[in-house]
Amino acid sequence: MSQLLLSLRDLSCSYDAHKVVQDLNLHLNAGDIGCLLGPSGCGKTTTLRAIAGFEPVSGGEIQLAGKTLSKAGFTLAPEKRRIGMVFQDYALFPHLSVAQNVGFGIRQQANCAKVTQELLALVKLDHLAARFPHELSGGQQQRVALARALAPEPQLLLLDEPFSNLDGELRRRLSHEVRDILKARGTSAILVTHDQEEAFAVSDQVGVFNKGRLEQWDTPFNLYHEPRTPFVASFIGQGYFIRGQLLGPDLVSTELGEIRGNRAYNLPIGSAVDVLLRPDDIVYEPQSPLQASIVGKTFLGAATLYRLQLSTGSQLEALFPSHADHQPGQQVGIRVAAEHLVAFAAPGSVAAPATLLESGVRRAL
Repeated sequence: MSQLLLSLRDLSCSYDAHKVVQDLNLHLNAGDIGCLLGPSGCGKTTTLRAIAGFEPVSGGEIQLAGKTLSKAGFTLAPEKRRIGMVFQDYALFPHLSVAQNVGFGIRQQANCAKVTQELLALVKLDHLAARFPHELSGGQQQRVALARALAPEPQLLLLDEPFSNLDGELRRRLSHEVRDILKARGTSAILVTHDQEEAFAVSDQVGVFNKGRLEQWDTPFNLYHEPRTPFVASFIGQGYFIRGQLLGPDLVSTELGEIRGNRAYNLPIGSAVDVLLRPDDIVYEPQSPLQASIVGKTFLGAATLYRLQLSTGSQLEALFPSHADHQPGQQVGIRVAAEHLVAFAAPGSVAAPATLLESGVRRAL
């Protein structure tokens, strides 16, 4: 059974009278990697700094392995928390070698040289032990910073936008490497990022922040397929909402026809709903009576992402195999194949999507 390591209970953080983080509840098990994800200014970095002890809390409590680190009126000093930190700018000592940087936090320990050598081998930099930070690439500097943070064997490691200074391909590669390193050490960690691809690559659990509140703390799979709020649904992945009307517990009438979901929605029959359709929910089907006009395209290699417009004016995105090269302005046949249909209660009433329904497209998809 997994053991609880980090617990944030009803946490609030304020600057003067302005609440930056409100009523935050979050739990991380030992050995897991969590991520705080959201747009700029949403409170994720403030939360990370509060866990580190750099920011006081105005309400609630932070506990690590059952020990209270912060609560209103009390903040345990950062150096007493057994928490390591990897900063956005790496913060390496320019006058120290790679090996000296890694061993800096344990330089008084008898096993410093042994631990340093082991960590340099783990991050694949043992051949650069004598180099200085300015002689390394950005990715190498990041691995040195990670090894230095791991050297004192922290109970929890915090990473603040650790890949933001790197280019796209290096970010992707290094994010996988960092996860492998942390898992090899059994190190629990919390990562802050605004990049969901990075969050999904590294993390076991991801928390989506919006305006100082944690909207959902869940696995990457559940965030994508089972979002609990419209914000999470729109922030994670790509997609468009279309308006629909609930005809049955799992049946929605839309301008794309009747779409049957994989669950029952606890809403009154006849309710207006917003249905999220992602690019992988829209399938290319040349013989389909449902037609859409291509208004934009992005070639992705194995697939092409098309922006489509329906005759009603609504837009969708769809992923089609890249061997067929469709052009803007061309009409293509489509159908809906949404295994995980996501719908939310919507305000107002629903106008019947007559254009498509009367044209013979009305059918369960």
